[in-house]
Amino acid sequence: MQNTKENKMGIMPENKLLLSMSIPIMISMLIQALYNIVDSIYVAMISENALTAVSLAFPFQNLMIAVATGTGVGVNALLSRSLGEKKFDMVNKTANVSIFLALMSALVFAILGIFSAEKFFAMQIDDKEIIELGSSYLVIVSVVSAGLFGQICFERMLQSTGKTIFSMITQGLGAIVNIILDPIMIFGLGPIPAMGIAGAAWATVIAQIVAAFTGLSFNIRVNKEIKLSIKEVRPIGYVMKKIYAVGVPSILMGSIGSIMTFSMNIILESFTKLAVTVFGVYFKLQSFIFMPVFGLNNGLVPILAYNIGAKKFDRVRKTKRLGTIYATGMMVVGFIIFQAFPEILLGMFNASKDTMAIGVPALRTISYHFLLAGFSIACISMFQGASKGMYSLYVSVTRQLVVLVPAAYLLSLTGKLNLVWLAFPIAELASVIICTFMMKKVNKDILQ
Repeated sequence: MQNTKENKMGIMPENKLLLSMSIPIMISMLIQALYNIVDSIYVAMISENALTAVSLAFPFQNLMIAVATGTGVGVNALLSRSLGEKKFDMVNKTANVSIFLALMSALVFAILGIFSAEKFFAMQIDDKEIIELGSSYLVIVSVVSAGLFGQICFERMLQSTGKTIFSMITQGLGAIVNIILDPIMIFGLGPIPAMGIAGAAWATVIAQIVAAFTGLSFNIRVNKEIKLSIKEVRPIGYVMKKIYAVGVPSILMGSIGSIMTFSMNIILESFTKLAVTVFGVYFKLQSFIFMPVFGLNNGLVPILAYNIGAKKFDRVRKTKRLGTIYATGMMVVGFIIFQAFPEILLGMFNASKDTMAIGVPALRTISYHFLLAGFSIACISMFQGASKGMYSLYVSVTRQLVVLVPAAYLLSLTGKLNLVWLAFPIAELASVIICTFMMKKVNKDILQ
């Protein structure tokens, strides 16, 4: 008989619970962010064109991650809420359906990668070498994407039941394997030939596969609140509907990020190819600041969803307030780092003198939006935990498509590249305004 004992998310003191849930995820995501930076550092050693190619591949990769994590958010919210409501049959169905969705997503992106990689790069830049380098990289990471989708799927199951230490181990192991394999497969070692940028792609997908099998093993061995069965890995309409009620807005939010990045690459390329390179480096660097905050988000969502399901609204309010404080504090630290050490940050990527001249003011200007971003991320956690995924979508659409891209385009018309970076703090201010409005509605509809 399945265990009906009260989950820790409903009884542990809020601050202790949030830290115990979030810190393991934050550590694993810090490791992931470190991998992202190390990966690009190695690619930069090949050439600046190789670094630009990987930067241009980011919107497509981000789309894959958006589908995987967006689906994971839906799974996370439904699993945690079902646990809070003691609906254990729904818990098991949700977990098994999520595996089916991960496999189908991997198949779709494998097909897209094969047929659209070269066209994708040609739309962003007119440089034959960069198009060839990027296409070879992107085909590998998309065709062998089952590891990515599997890894995120199994991590979300562990997070949903409060077993975030095992999620940390899963993601951390994948990142460490990637860091080890990068120099071996890029530059060659012993019988392994130097594969250049393709080696970076193979290091990534192999590490994701290792992490996926690790996550599966943990769910089978230690996650007793979920029962996985091959026979149950199948589509169940009403379960998929519940998952995507929260998941689709999250997927669209991530997809909007891909559209934004794609559009920014085109705007920046009209100035110089180096501006695209700087933008790509910024995204790698900012992940080291944002990943821990997103880890906090991943810890917040199941706690909020569980306690909303259990109708413990005082715990919901306290957890949300703590999340906002911690998120804002981390973003302030990130702002200080970007303001004080932009030369050191860019120097890690073998930045040339010309790249440094563009990059230093870019990092300092863009980082002003860090001061506002923590509040927005905490609000989005609340929206997701309350199954108000559309609110998160409204925020993301406003910030990235309604404000950021148009602002960047209009500022580009001045002919001054440094002004284009102001679009980021302008967009974040708009995000804070709409988050404040949406939070008032959530408080009225659910918490009161």
